[in-house]
Amino acid sequence: MYDCIIIGCGPAGMTAALYLLRAGKTVLLLEKESIGGQIAKSPRLENYPSIKTISGSDWSDHLFDQITDLGAEFELEDVQSVVKDVDMFRVKTDFNLYDAKTVIIATGCNHRHLGIAREEELTGHGISYCATCDGAFFADQDVLLIGDANTALQYAISLSETSKSVFVATLFDKFFADPILVERMKKIPNITYRHNLSTKEFLGDKDLTGVIFEDTKTGEEVTIPCAGCFICVGQEPHNEPFKDIVELDERGFIVVDKKQGTGVLGLFAAGDCTQKTVRQVITATCDGAVAAVEATNYLNR
Repeated sequence: MYDCIIIGCGPAGMTAALYLLRAGKTVLLLEKESIGGQIAKSPRLENYPSIKTISGSDWSDHLFDQITDLGAEFELEDVQSVVKDVDMFRVKTDFNLYDAKTVIIATGCNHRHLGIAREEELTGHGISYCATCDGAFFADQDVLLIGDANTALQYAISLSETSKSVFVATLFDKFFADPILVERMKKIPNITYRHNLSTKEFLGDKDLTGVIFEDTKTGEEVTIPCAGCFICVGQEPHNEPFKDIVELDERGFIVVDKKQGTGVLGLFAAGDCTQKTVRQVITATCDGAVAAVEATNYLNR
C-alpha cells in the first residue's frame, strides 16, 4: 500500500513525487515509456527559471535522480485502469496490481505528428512542435508553420516578432481559428500564407532546409525554404484508461479544479493531460506541486 501512486514520469509527475517524498510519504511512479516525457526529447531547454540552458534529457535525469535519492520507487509499466475501492485506489498495469491511498494522473500528451518521412529524425534539428519553446532559436531566419487553428496562428504571430519571415501552410482551404485572430495575422507584413498544401517531404541533411508540399487542388509541387518548421496540428492526451473514473472534455483532457482535483476524493491530475491553456515545463511542475500538496493534505486528514 503506497501513500500515492503517480502515473507518468514527466515534469508534473516527478515534481509531485518530490513534494510528497519531502512530506514523508511513500511514492510509486508508473511510466509506460521513458522518464521525462516530451521535454526529454528537446535538445535545449532555455526558458526554465535559474537555468540558462540545458538539454531536456539532462534536466529530466537530474529531477529523476533527485526523487530516487529521496526514496521514490519506479516501474516501467503501462497503466490499464484506476478503480476506487472505499478509501483506497487499485491501479492495474499490464503486469501488476497496486494499491494506494491517493493517485495523481500525470500522463502528459503528445503533439500530433504528420507521419512524414524524416520527421522524427529532424525534430530538434529544424522541426519543432512548440514555438513558445523554440521560436527564439530561429531569430532573424525564415520559418514555416503548418497548422490552421488558434494555437497555430498564435504561434505565427509570436514568431513574426523575432523571425525574418513566417510562412503559414494549411491543409484545407481556410483557417479554423477565431476570425479576430485570422484578421490580426493577415495584417502582419512578414507573415504570408497559402491554403490547400499537403506536406510531402522534409529537406536537409543534418538540419532542415525546406519543406516540399503538394497543392491538393492543382497538383503543383511547392517548395518552401526555411530554417525552422513548426508543426501545430493538435495534441493527443493519454487519458483513455481513466475515462470511467474522471471527467474528460471534448478533446480527451482531464477536467480539474484549481487544486488539481478531479472530483473524486484522493484522485488528482496534473500537467499536460489536464484541461489548461498553457502547456510548458514550468506549468507542469506547478501543477505537480499543487497536486502533491493537496494529496498530502488529504492523506494527513
